[in-house]
Amino acid sequence: MFVSKKIKFISVIASILLLFSAVKVDAQEAKIGKIKIEGAYTRSTVAGQKSAAGFMKLIDQGSSDQLIGASSTIAEDVQLHTMSMEGDVMRMRQVNNIDLPANSQIEFKPGGLHLMFVGIKSPLVAGSEIKVKLKFAKAGEVDVNFPVTASSGQTSMSHDHMKMK
Repeated sequence: MFVSKKIKFISVIASILLLFSAVKVDAQEAKIGKIKIEGAYTRSTVAGQKSAAGFMKLIDQGSSDQLIGASSTIAEDVQLHTMSMEGDVMRMRQVNNIDLPANSQIEFKPGGLHLMFVGIKSPLVAGSEIKVKLKFAKAGEVDVNFPVTASSGQTSMSHDHMKMK
């Protein structure tokens, strides 16, 4: 049983690294109040893949705010995630909010902060777009189009991101 868990963990890590290896193109922009959203994108997925990551840059040109949630019809849930290395172990965790200090920039990028689309209802196809609603504590809600870019190094391995802690 231990070997099975170890193999599953290695499969998850391999899938995530491949997910984060493509180059972004055709990024989208949006604005709500004093907050600009730039460079939004996600990557294509393969049949059976149940999660994907979303990336963007949040630019706050006013007072502080918080990103408190996100949603999309393409997934059962959209979560705010952090990602960090602790020694030789990659740690991903869901967080309730992400602080956006006044006059600051926060980048959601491979290997760091990201949106996690959990329970994808159908594969994300390169060249298409998905709509994501971002929810801010003060500024409110804004719809952002996330272009789906081709993912280099596609894998047929799917992973259950939620089991990583």
